Amino acid sequence: MSNNNDYDISDSKDCETYINQFIQEFTIRSAEIGKGTIIKRALPSRQKRLVGAWCFLDHAGPVSFPAGDGLDVGPHPHIGLQTFTWMIEGTMMHTDSLGSKQLIRPKQVNLMTAGHGISHTEVAPDTETKMHAAQLWIALPDDKRNIEPKFEHYPELPVVSKDQVEFTVLVGDFLETVSPVQVHTPLVGVDLTAQANTKTRIPLNPKFEYAFMALEGVARVNGHELNADNMVILETGLTEIEVELTEGHRVLLIGGEPFESPILLWWNFVGRTMQDLQQAREDWINHDARFGEIPDYQGKRLEAPVLPEQMRASK
Repeated sequence: MSNNNDYDISDSKDCETYINQFIQEFTIRSAEIGKGTIIKRALPSRQKRLVGAWCFLDHAGPVSFPAGDGLDVGPHPHIGLQTFTWMIEGTMMHTDSLGSKQLIRPKQVNLMTAGHGISHTEVAPDTETKMHAAQLWIALPDDKRNIEPKFEHYPELPVVSKDQVEFTVLVGDFLETVSPVQVHTPLVGVDLTAQANTKTRIPLNPKFEYAFMALEGVARVNGHELNADNMVILETGLTEIEVELTEGHRVLLIGGEPFESPILLWWNFVGRTMQDLQQAREDWINHDARFGEIPDYQGKRLEAPVLPEQMRASK
């Protein structure tokens, strides 16, 4: 193990104690969406608002349902962020105001850059009976938050194996393997799936903060239990960490450099000022061309809630 400080680590116990100074555990919330789909919302929370530019993390499923009863999220807007969907089981149809229409399948990523403004729907096909996915949002930096909207589909992600763990590199650079997914700040995202009962030490960027979330089963991160009800956070400064996994269990790792600016995250919008949010809300209510239309969706648009008078910026 190495570190940036003058700290004498004489044995493995001292090493574990040192690393634990950088680790925090948070309980995550549960909610039900759709018809019996349980989500675990890890970000934002009272304890942690962002991990790098990652500002939102939902774990949906795994869930089974009768054909025709899958998720159906009507047209809704976004600004100032990228939506990132990692599909583990099942399928989902993405349709947006740019005219994009894309079915996402397991082991694929959909990336939608909202920029100045976009709207979209997410609907399970009528024949679908399963869903398991991670849905994340990435805050766009100041110089990119009003860029033109864009949609990208990534049918294949690079995979590398080490110590009986299969690492799918979703975002960024990990184990000398680079994801094709285009983001605008230094970030990493990795799916870790154990092929056997195993321990592995993984390299970390000391400039990054990180978070671990269990997607299937449980794990241990430097001795800290990771399960369906918590998230393990690593502060900046670490260069490696030990992860223990059981065969077939799966963990999501996200990380990035601490974000450059405080943000306001409300409903589906990421802004910098209350005026940003107020204007986006009014534009959505008034069917402004900023958010376009999705004419082939048979159903109602989502209605914008009431905007609070004041909000605390997230850091």
